[in-house]
Amino acid sequence: MNPQVIVAGGGIGGLACALALSRAGVQVVVLEQAEAFGEVGAGLQLGPNAVRVLADWGFMDALQACAAFPEALRVRDAHQARQLGHLRLGAMALARHGQHYATLHRADLHGLLLDAVQRRPEAQLIRGTRVASFQVSGSAVQVGLDTGEHLVGAALIGCDGLWSRVRAQLLGDLPPRATGHLAYRGLVRAVDLPAPLRANVVTAWLGPRLHVVHYPVKQGDWINVVAVVEGALAPGGDPHGWTHEAHATDLRRALGPACGELMAMVAAVPEWTLWPLHDRAPLRGAHEQAQGPVALLGDAAHPMRPYLAQGAAMAIEDAWTLGQLAQVPAARSDWPGLLAAFARTRWQRNARVQQISQRNGTVFHARGALRWARDRAMGLLGERLLDNTWLYDGPPEPEPVTGH
Repeated sequence: MNPQVIVAGGGIGGLACALALSRAGVQVVVLEQAEAFGEVGAGLQLGPNAVRVLADWGFMDALQACAAFPEALRVRDAHQARQLGHLRLGAMALARHGQHYATLHRADLHGLLLDAVQRRPEAQLIRGTRVASFQVSGSAVQVGLDTGEHLVGAALIGCDGLWSRVRAQLLGDLPPRATGHLAYRGLVRAVDLPAPLRANVVTAWLGPRLHVVHYPVKQGDWINVVAVVEGALAPGGDPHGWTHEAHATDLRRALGPACGELMAMVAAVPEWTLWPLHDRAPLRGAHEQAQGPVALLGDAAHPMRPYLAQGAAMAIEDAWTLGQLAQVPAARSDWPGLLAAFARTRWQRNARVQQISQRNGTVFHARGALRWARDRAMGLLGERLLDNTWLYDGPPEPEPVTGH
């Protein structure tokens, strides 16, 4: 078997990559370590930049059938319940940015991508194995698998997430860093909530050293809730080995004197999962996203804190950019040149989103003078502060392939 491009990882980024390349006529094989493809986690937000890509791939009807399309973003004080800021979404997002703002369950997006990839004759999916090592030899990449088998391709795209093996060998850098933030995630049926909490909006509650975000998924039938607090697991602690009661007790303690509306939302969640958040420093150059015939995509390249709601979107943008470049037949004869153009196009935008995501965590959790300044700015600047035209009008067209 001699696939043209080997994609490591079958998550959202890996499947998006495989779909984009296969649509360009590239033969792709996807390696997924799990025996069954799936996506853990709960909800995600997709700004107009990501929805624009999904529309380009023909997903709008399918997205309408599983997503929600919030009418607004509301920012509120976690203790006093007062509104700090407001951004119109819905029809206004469509008017401003030419595309919708969507919220959906991660498994629904993963399922759409998986179904699309399985329909592509150019794409092959291999389950139950992952990259153990790779070696660049001339114009080819030889990839060793955990099973002891080897594959040879013209390029290797590492879409294998935060703990990427492809990245570890390509860059030889340190493991991801703990952020000191813990994310509690849960889902609750909308019918189990008081009417004000079922609204078709994204609500962000900001408090000292914490914030909570909730929004509709599955066409509004469910509400996804994410509570982020500052703290760390005990050494050797397993967040998935604890009980719901322990998670709920710890979360209530961390929220402190939160307002009644927020505590009602937290109390309604029937099951919490706990995720210690990790990230990396922002990308420092194109060399950190591609070298020769090997590239990194999504969290393998630029893991980010979820405080701009762009992690999945940046992976989808990465994939779209690769697909656009691969549509040029001449470019596919020079994968190092194609991947270099990919990295030049993507790294600064990805780094900027990483930087802002990290900064937002500080602003969301602010205390004292910074908290006062944040609230004052949202009150004075309103939607101008919350809208991100530079981001939502993307993704940018890729740079041309210069070749060697």
